[in-house]
Amino acid sequence: MSEHDHSQCRSLLASLSDYVDGTLGDELCADIERHVSECRDCRVVVDTLRKTIYLYHETAAENASVPEVVRERLYRALNLEDYLA
Repeated sequence: MSEHDHSQCRSLLASLSDYVDGTLGDELCADIERHVSECRDCRVVVDTLRKTIYLYHETAAENASVPEVVRERLYRALNLEDYLA
């Protein structure tokens, strides 16, 4: 079994949000699906993002508020500091 070439990971993961949201074109979507089927690391990232979004929607549906300190820690853990208000 040959080792996976990770050179495509960064470029494909740049489109990950649109992929998970279902807003990508068919060709790029197919490229990501093919890559994720071969790359365990990227598959974990996609699965984690989907689960995070699901949990967010479940929490929002319950109208639960997240304490600011928890929100900040989550954003930092996900490298989303730019989105902190």
